[in-house]
Amino acid sequence: MAGRLDGKIARVTGGSSGIGLATAKRFVAKGATVYITGRRQERLDAAIASISVDVTAVRADSGVIADLEKLYATIRTESGKLDVLFANAGIAAFVPLASIIEEHYDSILNTNLKGIISTVKQALPLLSEGASIILTSSVAGYKGLQAFSVYGATKAAVRQLAQTWILDLKEQKIRVNVLSPGMVDSLDTDDLIPTPAMAAVKEQYASGGPLGRIATMEDVASAAIFLASKDASFINGINLPVDGGSSQL
Repeated sequence: MAGRLDGKIARVTGGSSGIGLATAKRFVAKGATVYITGRRQERLDAAIASISVDVTAVRADSGVIADLEKLYATIRTESGKLDVLFANAGIAAFVPLASIIEEHYDSILNTNLKGIISTVKQALPLLSEGASIILTSSVAGYKGLQAFSVYGATKAAVRQLAQTWILDLKEQKIRVNVLSPGMVDSLDTDDLIPTPAMAAVKEQYASGGPLGRIATMEDVASAAIFLASKDASFINGINLPVDGGSSQL
């Protein structure tokens, strides 16, 4: 329904493409004022052009404290609070165990784990009572996927963060929930595997799922809308798979 997020101030990390951008568009459509962040200015500019109203783009790396301080200072000055925090930014790469090097390990952990911790910690002074925090994990956090071990480990850790933070933040009545998408039809997914092979991978994944397809970005955005809204006001600490039931098999 229209207006589910009327008057809410939301921040979406990784908001310049993929799930983040789709969710930012839906947040705006439901009445929120949205701040999106990403590391590439050209993608942020394109995202702003595609949304056009009630959205502000700030270039920021979730793993860099100085970037976060600047961003939250902007939100404090312009809006004074934060009601919804969608910590969605993440990176992935298929790397077999024997090929893992320090640079791969450090980059994945810096964005997928340190970045989420820093994003949420630095936001605490701005978060309103009863705010909603949504963390993006993955089915890779609880199902083994070949050559995805470091990525999967960070996504498993994200789920544990939520289970602990609901206790840390109980006095402020702040809810923390997790979205775990399966394979999503997006350009970000396409970047993981060379194009000729990716079509076959998508088809294989879709054919093995109960619904016979992979998720769209809008499927995940719809789940984020629900967790951000008052409809989920008594839902706290859950992991919500958005995979068409594939992880239940």
